[in-house]
Amino acid sequence: MPKLKMPARLPEPIINENAKIVLERRYQRKDTDGVVYETPKELFWRVASAIAEEEGKYEKSSCKPAALAREFYDLMTSYRFLPNSPTLMNAGTGLGQLAACFVLPVEDTIEGIFDAVKHAAMIHKSGGGTGFSFSRLRAKESVVGSTGGVASGPLSFLRIFNCATEQIKQGGTRRGANMGILRVDHPDIMDFIKAKERDGELNNFNLSIALTEKFMRAVEKKENFDLVAPNSGEKVGELNARDVFNILVNKAWESGDPGIVFLDRINRDNPTPSLGEIESTNPCGEQPLLPYEACNLGSINLGKCFAKGKNGHDSEIDWDELKRIVHLSTRFLDNVIDASIYPLPQITETVGKNRKIGLGIMGWADLLYQLKIPYNSQSAVDLAERVMKFVHDEARSASKQLAAERGAFPTYAESIFGEANLGPYRNATTTTIAPTGTLSIIAGCSSGVEPLFALSFVRNVMDDDKLVETNPFFETALKDAEAYSANLMEEIAKVGSIRKMENLPEEIRRIYVTSMDIEPIWHLKMQAAFQKYTDNAVSKTVNLPSEATKEDIWDIYWKAYEYGCKGVTVYRDGSKTSQVLCTGDSDKKKDEKADSSVVKDRPDVIYGFTQKISTGLGELFLTVNEMNGRPFEVFATIGKSGGSITAKAEAIGRLVSLALRSGVEVREIVKQLKGIGGENPKFMKKKLVKSIPDAIAYVFESRYLQGDHVDVETASLSRELCPDCGQPLVFEEGCHICKSCAYTKCG
Repeated sequence: MPKLKMPARLPEPIINENAKIVLERRYQRKDTDGVVYETPKELFWRVASAIAEEEGKYEKSSCKPAALAREFYDLMTSYRFLPNSPTLMNAGTGLGQLAACFVLPVEDTIEGIFDAVKHAAMIHKSGGGTGFSFSRLRAKESVVGSTGGVASGPLSFLRIFNCATEQIKQGGTRRGANMGILRVDHPDIMDFIKAKERDGELNNFNLSIALTEKFMRAVEKKENFDLVAPNSGEKVGELNARDVFNILVNKAWESGDPGIVFLDRINRDNPTPSLGEIESTNPCGEQPLLPYEACNLGSINLGKCFAKGKNGHDSEIDWDELKRIVHLSTRFLDNVIDASIYPLPQITETVGKNRKIGLGIMGWADLLYQLKIPYNSQSAVDLAERVMKFVHDEARSASKQLAAERGAFPTYAESIFGEANLGPYRNATTTTIAPTGTLSIIAGCSSGVEPLFALSFVRNVMDDDKLVETNPFFETALKDAEAYSANLMEEIAKVGSIRKMENLPEEIRRIYVTSMDIEPIWHLKMQAAFQKYTDNAVSKTVNLPSEATKEDIWDIYWKAYEYGCKGVTVYRDGSKTSQVLCTGDSDKKKDEKADSSVVKDRPDVIYGFTQKISTGLGELFLTVNEMNGRPFEVFATIGKSGGSITAKAEAIGRLVSLALRSGVEVREIVKQLKGIGGENPKFMKKKLVKSIPDAIAYVFESRYLQGDHVDVETASLSRELCPDCGQPLVFEEGCHICKSCAYTKCG
């Protein structure tokens, strides 16, 4: 626990209702019974004092630990800056693992592969997310020289990593998150591109394809490119680049997976090339790292840097305040490196060599609202570039000051800075724009550099009560225009946007735009503007309406390459098969869909077949009646079992029949039933029958899908709902995020 004593008159932090829930659930300390015993004030002091204590290690420091702890406390409790979640969770505790991002190597040996699985489990347990490149693994069906056997390929091992992640809970608070990357010239690239085309596959991984500039030139010229065996470096085949790029686009249109990263561009910005090439990023793609490298992140709330009426202007950015925050935050993050206890000695060594930090921003949309600048405008793009250049320059300046007090990062001499005489600096990198889904809820601001997902939305609270929440800057603008009313807020909450509300002032509709109001090109221009002055990368999603075409995505991917982005993530609204709308209109649309589903009447005469299946509970006799060659109803009876088993079999048959008569496709029924386990599994003709529903799925798949295998490892009807609170997930910053409780799939 922190050694610095809490000041007697330390002010209580002001906590909004959403932040209160998030802090209690995820950050405040709990006893062995799960009872919270730490107050928000104690939490922020624990973090502030633990990080400030590191200052005492440096004799030349310009700061005293006690005074610095108070500055750090004020910085966080005013929500001008917040560090990444592991720091808030673990600073000043026995765990002490404070970094969010890690990359682990996956070597082309059984020992190397399973070392990576073990190391990932250790990182997930401590609260971090992991990135992997599977590009070193030899292709499937390659000969393994040491054994004479045949390799199973990267995808088979990726599934092992995914399964291992499923068993580990990060620091007792959330599942681990992973990034899996494969080079586009790997022989198994087509299998990798299609790896997540079945909903639910590899649910603990984001996947990205590492595109090279050589490949992109081949796309442009419609030429073939070489597939290269990673274990030998030899050409083993070739594909047409334009065809592969088109398939990538198609998959992104269908589901958003996989994403793409531009590997050569990432490595051009690698500050320490002598230590090796960057192969992978963290789970959301914004932090490229060397193998065994980690990075701690933090974000400045730009919404707090608005200054009204200064210097004779109506509104502007308070540049002096922003500079102060940047310098203090940079010192905070450098201290985090010293305070952190890393889960592996290799990570401790690599982090100590390069001392990378990633200072980013949040509250960008809030700042634009206050400045009355539309997100989808050249003025906003120009300002983004200006703001990020300022943050980047001041972070470098702060890093230079820290180097004067503490020394440069150890590999400085062999880095690009040392070779160009640009330093010395304390940190090999200083800026990253990371996801801030949880942090922005605590701070009460907009996420990262994203536009708002909705101006007003309905939040479900206790006892099924519904609370309409509205962006405060938008609400103020309506009141100033004398256009505000409770009824209007409820109307806006149904759709989230005011784009089509022509009764509102045109100026308000122009300024207060949301993610779906914005043409894709503006998302991309904004990302590129921030990337220009960011050392690492930018976590950002290009949101698309459901009617977006594959040509739209093709254009986005190509422009991301031309604009200098290091990667891009797209998300087409509704592309996930079970996506749930995130505004109050969702119930209406679901009702409309339900109304359109008509249960077909049973004809007087119908024909079918009966199949006997051996199960662990007895012989199951499944009768399937058909209409026009399609199953129409099912009767399941089972012998030599008690009344309970018979009743369950009958109930399953009735529900499947209802689904069939309502028009549900066979494949969807198989996805829901296949693989359900029972207490008495049994082999039947080399097929393991796990349960009665699994047996029904087997019959349907064998007869009606004609060998078209359905893999439903983790099928779920509610995949796009938050597993913690049941509210809809929003896709932004490259990740699914719950706006109600701050759950995130990406840490």
